[in-house]
Amino acid sequence: MGAPLREILVIQLGDIGDVVLTTPTLRAFRETYPGSRVSVLVRKGYGSFLAADPHVAEVLEVVKSRSKLTEVADNFRLARRLRAHRFDIVFDLRTGDRGGIFAFLARAPEKVAFAGNGAFWRRYVFTRLIRQEELKVAPPPAHPGADQSLRLVAVIGVRTSDPTPKLHVTEETANAVGRLLSDEGAAPGARFVTANPFSRWKYKEWGYGKWAELLDRIRGRYRTPVLIVGSKDEAVAAAGIAEQCGDGVRNVAGKTTLGELVALLSRSSLHIGVDSAAPHIAAAVGTPTTTIFGPSDWRGWTIPDETHRVVRPDDPCVPCNRKGCEDREVSLCLEKMPVEKVWKPVREMLDGILSPPTPVGR
Repeated sequence: MGAPLREILVIQLGDIGDVVLTTPTLRAFRETYPGSRVSVLVRKGYGSFLAADPHVAEVLEVVKSRSKLTEVADNFRLARRLRAHRFDIVFDLRTGDRGGIFAFLARAPEKVAFAGNGAFWRRYVFTRLIRQEELKVAPPPAHPGADQSLRLVAVIGVRTSDPTPKLHVTEETANAVGRLLSDEGAAPGARFVTANPFSRWKYKEWGYGKWAELLDRIRGRYRTPVLIVGSKDEAVAAAGIAEQCGDGVRNVAGKTTLGELVALLSRSSLHIGVDSAAPHIAAAVGTPTTTIFGPSDWRGWTIPDETHRVVRPDDPCVPCNRKGCEDREVSLCLEKMPVEKVWKPVREMLDGILSPPTPVGR
């Protein structure tokens, strides 16, 4: 770029996991331009993920309301705030229409985005559209989940020495989670395991009955609380799993905000989940993870090592990258995968973290 950038806006209107994986990119802008103010625009409700990020000066949120009149009014106010910042550059990390519209409304002299297969009108909005072939020459980052965003900004000379996604927790949020744990009967400083059996996409889920057996095994061997996390929409399913388990498996789905979920997972000894946002959050706060993948390709999202294990079916078709088998939102590879397949790496990890009180033959 030319003159040093002072006011920077990064637009990330993707899902929760996308926001988590964008944190190295926000850090890259601050490291490249140490005197800059980096603002980020995300979907409504996702801003709590970044509230404590030391590299972010301000988090702005795009409103989507059932009332179109309310939505227009709220987003009009947002557009005024964007213009008031007088951004030097806007960088849209996605190719959707909404990001392009807000990039235009921000009126920055430099507007950069990935060309992708976006609408033709984007060439009139953005001053620079980065082509796919330009990404191949950028130095590959070490974290596959952050790859696309880091490659995009590297094209304009923005880089970081640390490509690892990281989330931070405010003191207020940490205190709120402390109260939640107390309400659930956890002693101060007590260790616990978290589990998230849920995904926005049902074809990524493993059987709930198998989850109940797995969590019961954990509770039986380690005598440590197991907390099932999830959204309000998943609270009923989480309660159903908890009811199949013995005492010590508790349902906290729907009881935390997104920011509080970050704080909760940061205290967890191990997080077990499916291919969804929760394992990304856990990894970003330094918590060990065991993640179940089925048809989706784990290699594009995680780095398996001794701290982060990946469990996948042995079927030769895995990963197929399809949304379930036979045009149904059910993945037979996951339906057939036995509990023992997941229990083995979970047990190996927990044996190194939590020593079982006595051998129980499991």
